[in-house]
Amino acid sequence: MNDAFAAESPVVLVTGGSGGIGSATLQRFATGGWRCANADVNDGANHVDMYVSTDVRNVSSCRAAIAGVVSKFGRLDALVNAAGVWHEGVTADTSEEDFDRVIDVNLKGTYFMSAAAIEHLAPTRGCIVNLSSDAGIQGNSGAAAYCASKGGVSLFSKALALELAPTGVRVNAVCPGDVDSPMLRGQARNSGGDERAYYDRLLAGYPQRATARFIRPEEVAEIIWFLAQPHAAAITGANLSIDFGLSAGIFPAD
Repeated sequence: MNDAFAAESPVVLVTGGSGGIGSATLQRFATGGWRCANADVNDGANHVDMYVSTDVRNVSSCRAAIAGVVSKFGRLDALVNAAGVWHEGVTADTSEEDFDRVIDVNLKGTYFMSAAAIEHLAPTRGCIVNLSSDAGIQGNSGAAAYCASKGGVSLFSKALALELAPTGVRVNAVCPGDVDSPMLRGQARNSGGDERAYYDRLLAGYPQRATARFIRPEEVAEIIWFLAQPHAAAITGANLSIDFGLSAGIFPAD
């Protein structure tokens, strides 16, 4: 990429860019010629032009990340809120600390990163893509705190899309099912049982069943990439599912 083109190429900031979906998203945008920034607590992503140490639970940290990226590149064209944590456990046993962590990372971070980005996205008529979940559009037993956080992300995305529509800034949420990622493997390890049995239990809930598999991070990244392109101009306020039909409705048991 020559210097003149680089100075004009669009800029994406991905929170949680060192994770599975975040890293795949950065790679997809880098392949597409965008300048890429990773805002994460860990500097673990490839395909980036800038790393910003960011704790999305902290509003000042969110604002500093956006300001740093705009200062370096002079513009912001897309914000992808991919930072997220999982929490599993029955409601009666969920501690305040666990609840605060999942809400602060998944929902509060998404909210305040978006808030800080708005003034910079308006001049480029850019977009925000938030990572929700199938658990953000349907209930998952034993994961009420996580559902609360991702349900908030899903509805926040719709409300913000309406708020920003007059500015030309689009806002959407992507709602994956189970993704083959470090988060999923952490879920399995923390389940207290056999990891293979944990995966099998999850896959048994998919309509494909015998041929079911987990979603690949690059598949989610491809949807995020699509949403950031000009030909997706008609799409705003959407919760887009990528879950092999998991959230489509009730599937009959064998």
